[in-house]
Amino acid sequence: MDRLVTLRRVDSGDQGVFGTLTAEGFRCFTGELPWRDNASLKSCVPSASYIPPGRYRVIWTPSPRLRKNTYRLLGVPNRSGILIHSSNLMGDRSLGYKAQLLGCISLGERIGFIAGQKALLISRPAVRRFEEVMQHKPFTLEVTDA
Repeated sequence: MDRLVTLRRVDSGDQGVFGTLTAEGFRCFTGELPWRDNASLKSCVPSASYIPPGRYRVIWTPSPRLRKNTYRLLGVPNRSGILIHSSNLMGDRSLGYKAQLLGCISLGERIGFIAGQKALLISRPAVRRFEEVMQHKPFTLEVTDA
């Protein structure tokens, strides 16, 4: 049986969607792009909606774009290529905010600010720590909205 990991979204705004990710022996913060009614290049990924609340299988697999192995969500309605990786900024580009995501989930040790924009901080170490705790094994991700 897969381990259960939970992602609970707790704050959503123009600077991103922030939440917490917990697994047995692990906790960190998450960041995603803001939901923009599925508008192309604005919401999560081009031509796709955000990750709906639900349970998803997650596997360890190569990512050609990141040039390394990473976790990838499977079975998300109308979505593909959703990865868990490091990044700091996830704001609405159309409003002048910066974003380093194209629809994936980012992890961080803290939430803070970079150049006045809400951001995930200490992201790469959070991702490395999560991957070590999960031992690169598949798991089930339960996504919930506050």
